[in-house]
Amino acid sequence: MEDELESHLAPVDGRPAPARAERRPPAGRQSLANGAHPVEPARVLDVEITRPLPAIEPGAGSTGEPYRSAMALIRLHGQPLGTLSFRLEEGRIAPAQVAETIWATLEAPITEHLRADGIRCDGPLSESGIGAGQPGPAAAGCMPPCLGSADDAAPMASVVVCTRDRPDPLLGCLESLLRIDYPRYELLVVDNAPNTAATRNLVRDRFGHLPHVRYLLEPRRGLSRARNAALAAARGEIIAFVDDDVVVDPGWLRSIARGFRAIPGVACVTGMILPAELETWPQIWFEEFGGFNKGYERKVFDLEDHAPADPLYPFSAGRFGSGASMAFDRQILLDLGGFDEALGAGTPTDGAEDLDAYLRVILGGHRLVYEPRSVAWHYHRRDYEALRRLMRSYGTGLAALLTKTMMNPATGMQVLKRAPRGVAYLLNSSSPKNAGKSTSYPRQLTMSELFGALKGPVAYFRSRARARAKETDAIRLETFSG
Repeated sequence: MEDELESHLAPVDGRPAPARAERRPPAGRQSLANGAHPVEPARVLDVEITRPLPAIEPGAGSTGEPYRSAMALIRLHGQPLGTLSFRLEEGRIAPAQVAETIWATLEAPITEHLRADGIRCDGPLSESGIGAGQPGPAAAGCMPPCLGSADDAAPMASVVVCTRDRPDPLLGCLESLLRIDYPRYELLVVDNAPNTAATRNLVRDRFGHLPHVRYLLEPRRGLSRARNAALAAARGEIIAFVDDDVVVDPGWLRSIARGFRAIPGVACVTGMILPAELETWPQIWFEEFGGFNKGYERKVFDLEDHAPADPLYPFSAGRFGSGASMAFDRQILLDLGGFDEALGAGTPTDGAEDLDAYLRVILGGHRLVYEPRSVAWHYHRRDYEALRRLMRSYGTGLAALLTKTMMNPATGMQVLKRAPRGVAYLLNSSSPKNAGKSTSYPRQLTMSELFGALKGPVAYFRSRARARAKETDAIRLETFSG
């Protein structure tokens, strides 16, 4: 793959993982399993098993205390197979032990993948890697082909980053987006109601010489307004959104395009989002809350052949993906009315504009694809108060979305029929929503989410009234030239 993964077992952004000393947690879940995550701060690594497997070194925190675990995404030809947690209390883990652990947990998906690629599997994974000298059809850059052999057949894509006064994380996000392997795309940076010129200056000074990078000022506050401004200005057939605290794989956009070709009628593609670091307890707790990862297999959703047997479906919209990495057929999104400006960050509802868009895609008779090959890495909130506010906003946004859906004559009765199950899903400690929380997960975070939900209906009505009284400030689009 690209340089950031050339060490074969590398931090996700190519730099040494930031190190912080952390105390040992109270009792928590076991974590050595497909899809599991550690219950204590850990190194985050990315492992491609077609290459020689090096040792996993413990690494040290800022006080010299070593990490006690490492969480590794395991891939084969770029395909994510699972995440494994390696214990580091006894120090260095040798390559042979790394191989043994991966094989013991992921033998079935490894052999299935190789069989599909026409590669004979000659036994357990060794420290030299697997399939050496027998590249599958996915060989180039360890990423799968998604467009055929002719790059001129690739649909034009518009990649959008909406941001507000956060130039530091934005820089890393933009640098990763400019490394993506895709033949035809533009990059739109939407500066939403900024307090300073820092974002504009960053884009101009660092990327102004690139003709495919454009700066868009949206003076009206609100994430949905920022996204709608990009939707109006975009030139691509596909419009993809990432948050400013995300970095993406080089093959991220190619895999999104692959998702649109997976089956006819696809209007939206979401991707796999994993933690870029697990350095603090709030970051661990966010993963226990559910994180953003929706699994390692491609999933298709619609109202007919691909409707899961879930009594809350399709209103359990969180299963579809996250707005931190999502893409739409631009024309279909325009036909659906874009993003609801009564929802989202920067409004009283605080969020759920992405879930609302997913729900309207499904209810509109289109298909949504979750494509795990499209990998992005998210920097979770590091401090507790920021996480607590985020939990409250999640509750408010979800309740606001349900309020909107209940007010719709076409869907209101469906939501009411599902309400008892939905309450149980939210409150029951053994429900899929809450089962991942360890005993260390703070009760205050759960209460913050519930309190946020209580204010959701009122917040929605307030926000809808504000959205109807739209400001008329002009939107300014700039393309800097070197």
